[in-house]
Amino acid sequence: MLDYTALKSNPQKFLALTGLTPEEFQRLLVAFRHAYQRRFPSDRTMTGRPRQRPAGAGRKSSLDPPEQRLLFILVYLKTYALQVVLGELFALSQPRVNQWIHRLVPILREALDELGVLPERTAEHFGGSQAGPGEPVFIIDATERRRQRPKNPEKQALCYSGRKKKHCDKNVVIVPVRDQRVAFLSPTYAGKVHEKKIADQEGIAYPPDTVLYKDTGFQGYEPLVKKTYQPKKKGTRQGANPGGEAGQSRPGQDSCPRGACHRRR
Repeated sequence: MLDYTALKSNPQKFLALTGLTPEEFQRLLVAFRHAYQRRFPSDRTMTGRPRQRPAGAGRKSSLDPPEQRLLFILVYLKTYALQVVLGELFALSQPRVNQWIHRLVPILREALDELGVLPERTAEHFGGSQAGPGEPVFIIDATERRRQRPKNPEKQALCYSGRKKKHCDKNVVIVPVRDQRVAFLSPTYAGKVHEKKIADQEGIAYPPDTVLYKDTGFQGYEPLVKKTYQPKKKGTRQGANPGGEAGQSRPGQDSCPRGACHRRR
């Protein structure tokens, strides 16, 4: 069984399972406790009815400490394991796993919102939410999450990503180079939809004087920004497109801040 007390002594494994360091986990835990208490006060039952007797009686849950609840939902969101597998990891039945997932996901969202780290979901508001010192430098990329193959043949074709050779859902994300946190998350699209088409349809508004790094999946995507950078195929020099127009290549200029794209995947 996964236990928070034992797991926190291994920071490398903790990061792999939750996506957070133990220090980041502790900061999130404070907001998570507050959000849980607001949604499920101690004088109310889980269904919202007044309690007839004080909380604490009966059999203890394996997710009783708040740390264990937060660990549970972070492991689920990071690994996206089957509910049966998650039940084995946390000594729960599959129906109880399902109940806890639906109970804790909204609470985690409230906690992240309280900390101000939720990504912007409205494309038109993205530029206004990124005010800060220095030149705004962003990386745009797409993420694909494996999903179950739909039974309907039409839905199968729509969700199939030929590049990844699997059925998946797709989102476009934008990451500021200065803090490397996801600042924008697009709505979810079927895996067949190309990332450039998603970016075009969303009509993302960028802050003034933005420098945007993109990969070849966004070939031809030239929003209203100061400059865009895109890597070229081997044997050619990559170019900078100031103002969305074809510009002279700039030898020696990195196509993307080293490792930043890969660290956020």
